[in-house]
Amino acid sequence: MEIPLLQDIVILLGLSVVVIFLFQKLKLPTILGFLATGIAFGPYGFGLIQASHDIEILSEIGVILLLFIIGLEFSLASLAKIKKVVFIGGASQVLLTIGAVVAATMALGFGLNESLFIGFLVSLSSTAIVLSLLQSSGMMNSPHGKIALGILIFQDIIVVPMMLLTPMLAGEGGNIWVELGLLIAKAAAVIVAVLISARYLVPKLLQAIVKTRSRELFIISIVVICFAVAWITSSIGLSLALGAFMAGLTISESEYSHQATGLIIPFREIFASFFFVSIGMLLDISFFVEHIGFVLLITLAVFVLKFTIIVFSSAILGFPARTSLLSGFTLFQVGEFAFILAAVGVSYDLLTDEPYQYFLAVSVLTMALTPFVMQASDKLSTALVNKSRFKHVKMNGANAGMEEVSEELKDHLIIIGYGLNGRHLAEIARNAEIPYAIIDINTDNVELGKSKGEPIFFGDASNPYMLEHLHVYKARVAVVAISDPPATRKVVSSIRSICNTVHVIARTRFFGETNEYLKLGASEVISEEFETSVEIFTRVLHQYLVPEADITNYVQGVRKENYEMLRPFFNGNANLGLPDWQDLKVISIRVETSNEEIVGVPLSEAKLRNKYGISVMAIYRNDEVQKVVDPSAHLEKGDLVYVFGSPESIGKFGQAVKG
Repeated sequence: MEIPLLQDIVILLGLSVVVIFLFQKLKLPTILGFLATGIAFGPYGFGLIQASHDIEILSEIGVILLLFIIGLEFSLASLAKIKKVVFIGGASQVLLTIGAVVAATMALGFGLNESLFIGFLVSLSSTAIVLSLLQSSGMMNSPHGKIALGILIFQDIIVVPMMLLTPMLAGEGGNIWVELGLLIAKAAAVIVAVLISARYLVPKLLQAIVKTRSRELFIISIVVICFAVAWITSSIGLSLALGAFMAGLTISESEYSHQATGLIIPFREIFASFFFVSIGMLLDISFFVEHIGFVLLITLAVFVLKFTIIVFSSAILGFPARTSLLSGFTLFQVGEFAFILAAVGVSYDLLTDEPYQYFLAVSVLTMALTPFVMQASDKLSTALVNKSRFKHVKMNGANAGMEEVSEELKDHLIIIGYGLNGRHLAEIARNAEIPYAIIDINTDNVELGKSKGEPIFFGDASNPYMLEHLHVYKARVAVVAISDPPATRKVVSSIRSICNTVHVIARTRFFGETNEYLKLGASEVISEEFETSVEIFTRVLHQYLVPEADITNYVQGVRKENYEMLRPFFNGNANLGLPDWQDLKVISIRVETSNEEIVGVPLSEAKLRNKYGISVMAIYRNDEVQKVVDPSAHLEKGDLVYVFGSPESIGKFGQAVKG
C-alpha cells in the first residue's frame, strides 16, 4: 500500500535534519533552517516536496499545539492582567496600521477597497514565530512578551471580522452586522463555557483520569480537550489557534498543567516544523529574484511602519521606552493568518497575481528576519533609548512625589522589580526598618504597591535617569529581582555606570548565567537553579538525620567551591599586588551565651581575635550603637555584635555565642 504523503514527510523531515544541522553549525536560528528547507525543496525550488496542501494541514496542527502550550503556561488570572494590552494595545495597533497602509497604497493608485484589504494583511503579525521565539528564550513572561501575546490575541480575534468583511469589499456578501452579531454571541458562549470548564469541569475530569494511573489515557484526554475546543471555535467562525489557546487556559487552572505541557511539547516540535517549512514553500524564488529591489523596499517600509505603530501602541499603555521598542522589534513581521486571509482575497479578486506574489515575498522575508531582529533587539533598543529624547523623560503622574521621597533616601535599599521576590524583600525591609525604594515597569505591580503604601515608582531601571532619582549613588544595596535576563544585564551595567559603591545583588534562573552578570559588575548573583539544588540536598540530609552542624558545613563547602570557580571572572585585584578581600565579610551576630570567657570580660582578655579569627567592629546594646570599640569594651548577653572576618571564622564565633 503506497501512501504518497508519507514519502513527502520522510523527505521533508530528512532534509530538515540536514539543513538545520548546517544552520546550527553556522549558529543560525532553527526557524530559519525550516524556512530555507521549504524554499529550497518546495514547488518553487527543486520540487522534491509535492503534497504542499497536505503539508499545510499538518502545519495547522503545529500552530494548534503551539498555542495550546502557551495557554497551558498562562492562566485566566494572568490573562485578565493584560486585558488592556489586548483591547487597547491590539485595537490601536491594528486600526493605525490599516489606516497608514490605506493612505500609502491609495497614493500608489490602488482603490479604497483593495487598500483596506492590503491594510488587513499588513496589520497581522506571526503568532507562531513570535510566541515560539519568546518561549524558547524564556521571554514569555517579560513585559514585552506580554505585550506581544496581548496584541497577537487581538489579531487572532479580529481576523474573523476581516474575513467577513472581505466579500463586502469585493461587492458581494450578506448583512455584515447580522453576521457579526451572531459571531459575538457565539464567542461569548464559548468564553463562558471555557470559564466554567476551567473552574469546575476540567480539574475534576483530569483528577479522575490521573487516579487511573494510565499515562496513555492522560495523553489522549489532553489531546482531545485541545482539539475539541479548537474545532468548536473553528466551527463557529473563530480561529483554530484561538481555540487551542483557550483550551490550554482551561487546563492551566488545574494542578496537572505542567505534566500536560511536558507530554505535548515533543508533538509540538514535530508539527511546528511542518508549519515553518510550509511557509517557506510559498515563496516563488524566481519572482523574488526578478523583483528583489522592490521587494526589499516594501519589506523595509513594512518594518518601519509596523515598528513605529507598535512602539506607539505600547507607549500609550504606559510602558517605558525600552519595553515599547522591544515590542516593536518583536511584532514587525507579517503573520501566517494573513496567508489565509490573502487566499480569500485572491478568490474575490481583491488581490491580483502580482500584488499577491509581492505580499508572499515580503511576508516570508519579514518572518525570516524575525529571529535575527529579536536576537539583536536588546542592543538595538538600548542604543535607541540612549540616543533619543526618552533618555531624559520627565516624571509622569504615576511618579508624583518621587522627588520628595528620593531626597530622603540615604544608605537605603533599592528593589528593582515588584514581583514575588520583590514583595517579600520589601516586607522584610519594612519590618527591619531598612529604608528602601522600589522601581518597576509593570503598571499592575506599581498600582498594587501603591495600594499597599509602598514607596514604589514606575520606570525602567536600566535608564540612568531613573536610577539617579532614586539616589543609587547613596544606596547601600540594589537588588535586581526581575526575570528578564537582557533587562537584568542592562540594569547592572547602568548601575555600575553611575557608581561603584552600591552592593548589587542580581537574580538569575540558571547558574551558567552567573559569570556574565559578575563581569558586568554585580557584587553577588543568586542562581535559582543552584539555590534550589542546595535546598533539595539540605532537606534530603535532614530526612536522613544528618547532624545540623554537618549539614551547615557541607552547604558552606558547596557554596565556597562554586564561589572559587567563579572567582577568576571578577577578582579585579588579582594582578595588582593587593590583598584578596573577597572572603572577608561584616556580619551581625546575637550574643546568646553566658560564657564568662566571652561575656562580661574586656575584649583584651577575651582574645576573640586569637581564638576565633574575628574582629569586633561595633556593638548594638539598649538601642544604642557603640561605633568605637576599644580593648576595654565588653560583650553582654543580648548584644548584637558586628564582627569582621572570613565566613569560617564568623561561623566558629557564631557557634560559640549561641545559648
